[in-house]
Amino acid sequence: MSESSIPRIQHYCNGAVLPSNSNRSQSVFNPATGAVSGTVVLADLDDVNAVVAAAKAAAPAWAEMAPLKRARVLFKFKDLIESNHALLAEAITREHGKVFSDAWGEVTRGLEVVEFACGMPQLLKTQFSDNIGGGIDNWNLRQPLGVTAGITPFNFPFMVPMWMAPLAIATGNAFILKPSERDPSCSLLIADLFHQAGLPSGIFSVLQGDKVAVDGLLQHPDVSAISFVGSTPIAEYIYSEGTRLGKRVQALGGAKNHLVVMPDANLDQVVDALMGAAYGSAGERCMAISVAVAVGDTGDKLVEALVPRVQTLIIKNGMEADAEMGPVVSAMHKEKIESYIEGGIAAGATLVVDGRGVTVAGHENGFFLGGTLFDHVTPSMKIHQEEIFGPVLCVVRVPDLAAALDLINNHEFGNGVSLFTADGNTAREFSRRVQVGMIGINVPIPVPMAWHSFGGWKRSLFGDVHAYGEEGIRFYTRYKSIMQRWPNSIAKGAEFSMPVAQ
Repeated sequence: MSESSIPRIQHYCNGAVLPSNSNRSQSVFNPATGAVSGTVVLADLDDVNAVVAAAKAAAPAWAEMAPLKRARVLFKFKDLIESNHALLAEAITREHGKVFSDAWGEVTRGLEVVEFACGMPQLLKTQFSDNIGGGIDNWNLRQPLGVTAGITPFNFPFMVPMWMAPLAIATGNAFILKPSERDPSCSLLIADLFHQAGLPSGIFSVLQGDKVAVDGLLQHPDVSAISFVGSTPIAEYIYSEGTRLGKRVQALGGAKNHLVVMPDANLDQVVDALMGAAYGSAGERCMAISVAVAVGDTGDKLVEALVPRVQTLIIKNGMEADAEMGPVVSAMHKEKIESYIEGGIAAGATLVVDGRGVTVAGHENGFFLGGTLFDHVTPSMKIHQEEIFGPVLCVVRVPDLAAALDLINNHEFGNGVSLFTADGNTAREFSRRVQVGMIGINVPIPVPMAWHSFGGWKRSLFGDVHAYGEEGIRFYTRYKSIMQRWPNSIAKGAEFSMPVAQ
């Protein structure tokens, strides 16, 4: 592809591409081939100001629109996602690298949140108390915030924006999406589908960029709320800066998810679960299982069963139908994962399967790694403490359930966890005692459905509000309590006491 034919990926505002005078840009790659597939414009402050101004101008009229009319736009958007499902999945695979079937599933999970948002007229119903005393009625409202923004990660370029934008828009806000600069094309497809659905100009915008765009949104006085999903250091920064500047912030950070294998667990089910949860999407999921906790005498049997499965993973371009794992997102990320593998060896862990050095025929320049499996990992090792975000599974051995709980509860992250067992009481005790936000019992990746909410504990979440579901509605609206009395014609004079029931 010649330099002149490389697509230029730009901002989107007021129903059209927003021209930018920024002189900064970044290459976008196809991870399977290593070739440049586009150039994304990186916003300057003029771009930030233009997008926020458009959102601010559009927000009041949208907020005043009846929730039912807003929902009708969401219904059309839902239909358009369904008819463009394959197009969206292809865009994800082309720039992220995950296999097409996984990208298809990502679109499905995002669509489920849109379907939930379509019910907003019912979900915005509030409470009314008749005659609390002295002829006074009391009720509450939930009203939109105004201009909101979402900063989303590379690993789910469709699903995570759908955790945010449909709820923000359905509750009456304008929404600005700042997608990852690594795989930005999906954001423009989303914008086009919203436009086709009849969403008014300025209500959904896309701001491409890096830290300049993020800081611009954080510092802009007209942005009322920011949602974020990404690494813990950035989540902490966005939360601290945003709240310091008076914004509402939900910031979801990193993870180190464990899967506890009890001696009574079905080993075949455990191995199937670990293969999908550890190596699916090349481990680039915040809900990926990266640590298998072998309880009692399960360690040897578990590792023995895993080895041939990891060694025979089908690693290909994600667009090939039989591919089980595609490349990682970038050459830089591949190097980072390889450095973790080297660090694990140096720390004394047993490297059972080495995923380095994998090449795929016809894609020799792609960013491919094979599945990696470590055994005899200890809690003090960096490969256990830090989020690798790659196809690396660590096996930690513990004597009993109490030790497994201590291992998990002492970790700085508390995003997701899974327990495989045949015993109901073990499952009940584990669920109640583990200090993690999302728990699976014989379910490896316990991502809540759209009408529940997503979020972890400890340093996996900054702020009190989880993503989507009813928690998302609370985040994108302000609570207002109203007390009302219509006095009769007889004047009673001033009242200085607290109103109470009579």
